[in-house]
Amino acid sequence: MMAELLSLVPAKSLETDVVVGEASAVCPLPPVTVSNDTLLISLIDRLRRTLENHRGENQIVVMQDFPDPDALSSAWAYQIIAEQYDIHCDIVYAGTLSHQENVALVKLTGLPAKRWGVHTLKDRDLSVYQGCVFVDGQGTNSQLTTLVKQAKIPIIVVIDHHTRQGDLEAEFVDIRPQIRATATMLTQYIQKGLISFNSSDTVHVKCATALMHGLRSDTNNLMQAQECEFIAAGYLSRFYDAQLLNAVLQSARSRRVMDVIERALKNRIIKNNYSIAGVGYLRYDDRDAIPQAADFLVTEENVHTALVYGIVHDEDEDIELVIGSMRTSKITLDPDEFLKEAFGQDNQGRFFGGGRYMAGGFEIPIGFLGGFNNNAEYAKLKWELYDTQIKQKLSHLVNPDEKVIRT
Repeated sequence: MMAELLSLVPAKSLETDVVVGEASAVCPLPPVTVSNDTLLISLIDRLRRTLENHRGENQIVVMQDFPDPDALSSAWAYQIIAEQYDIHCDIVYAGTLSHQENVALVKLTGLPAKRWGVHTLKDRDLSVYQGCVFVDGQGTNSQLTTLVKQAKIPIIVVIDHHTRQGDLEAEFVDIRPQIRATATMLTQYIQKGLISFNSSDTVHVKCATALMHGLRSDTNNLMQAQECEFIAAGYLSRFYDAQLLNAVLQSARSRRVMDVIERALKNRIIKNNYSIAGVGYLRYDDRDAIPQAADFLVTEENVHTALVYGIVHDEDEDIELVIGSMRTSKITLDPDEFLKEAFGQDNQGRFFGGGRYMAGGFEIPIGFLGGFNNNAEYAKLKWELYDTQIKQKLSHLVNPDEKVIRT
């Protein structure tokens, strides 16, 4: 039914802020009036030539440290496409899968993503890879990027729907911030013939299911979808397994996630329709409770934006990070711009925060003040320090007339 309805939607020109490049010559396309198909075919021809030039190589596909369904599904789709050119891809991430839906997605579909824990990186031999690929990111939100640079692995492909994070030297770059999900972009590649999905191929069915989930999750169940997302969903509807997707979506929240949501509700303060909540200390494996708490707080009456954050402790590495999530229903508020302005950059020019349409996140290393301490009073004081500092950073944008938002 969806496919039939979508077939009635008239064609529309592709948005013009596509960024594509070859051989490190990356430049924005000028305004165009050509059809969607014409521009997409030109774009895909570039990718096809890039893949052909690297036939038979090994590539490492790097996702953000805490990959979401959009990143997971898009990386898998790229891997399947690359296989047509005898390119072997390893899909890797340095963080963890803690959101119950992400865990279910990987387990139920057999999605071939590998965790490379930070403590194991020194033992990794990257000399086996001839190229690196960034999907649903540009390397700024992965601890593996430094490792790739140190190994002098060239960046071959970048595919992302977030705003440009800085200069990129890659053979093929497709960055389209007006697209709601990277899964939409990969589905477009498939639709236009980079690979033909087959409903009798179980891998294709599971990948289509993952792409449908990625597309849905980044568009708030298609509520924020645009025409291209609906067309992509219509195409995927021919192949995906509805029962499998339903099993992923019905994975239960853990008690720890519910505890974090409860803390966010208890600790929230509301200023100018912003709901801001610090949730204290969390285990590394529970960090995905933070965006779920933000999803919950933004549904409150008279709230258009929610920001939730906490100190996340990685016991394996004995490091701590301030990690936060932002959700907004205010159409005129750009999470990417908001978080970059609020938290700025590190000494290497990388932004601590960023986002996409109606959602964003930030990650700030604590540095030498990090590490577990059994002294409850010390832990309390440290939390109060960071809680106050985060609120002060946010207050400049949320309520400029107030010097600091009190805890």
